[in-house]
Amino acid sequence: MFSIKSSKQRIVLFGAMAGCLLSGLPAVTLAQSLPGLTLWGGVERKDQLNYRLDFGGQADQWDRYRLKIPSNKMELGVAEFAISYPDYYKGKFDTKRIEVLVKDKAVPLQEVKWDKENHLLQIYLKEPIQAGNKVEIHLSNVKNPPFGGIYYFECRILTPGDVPLPRYLGTWMLSIS
Repeated sequence: MFSIKSSKQRIVLFGAMAGCLLSGLPAVTLAQSLPGLTLWGGVERKDQLNYRLDFGGQADQWDRYRLKIPSNKMELGVAEFAISYPDYYKGKFDTKRIEVLVKDKAVPLQEVKWDKENHLLQIYLKEPIQAGNKVEIHLSNVKNPPFGGIYYFECRILTPGDVPLPRYLGTWMLSIS
């Protein structure tokens, strides 16, 4: 009789412990975005750009990145966007599925180049975007890297008619889980 009572107590105890563990785990969200709380980011708050991952940012899965640039960062016109990413990012981009939106309207693109060796995505525009506009860059059909982590995507622009030197706008700190 003693062993039956003790095994019932164990079952109740293990059930309670399992319930506590399961309730403590965060729910998986459908989309991720920044800003959030960054304890050790290496990027100043003023340089962080917002983003959204439409399909949750799960490792080794397909996703859509919505990379946002606020109007106050767009101090100059833009003829080209250059997005660099770290060498440890092993995701894949579909250059045919990239859009640049201004005021929720797609801007015609001249060309998109993916330089895998230099970890650079270059987006050439047919017509420059005027200064002071809010911009969203949509990278659709992206294959997330096989391992989760924080990936720093830096945004630089080339301005029309200016010295062809890229100007830093900010950094998207993408979190892949």
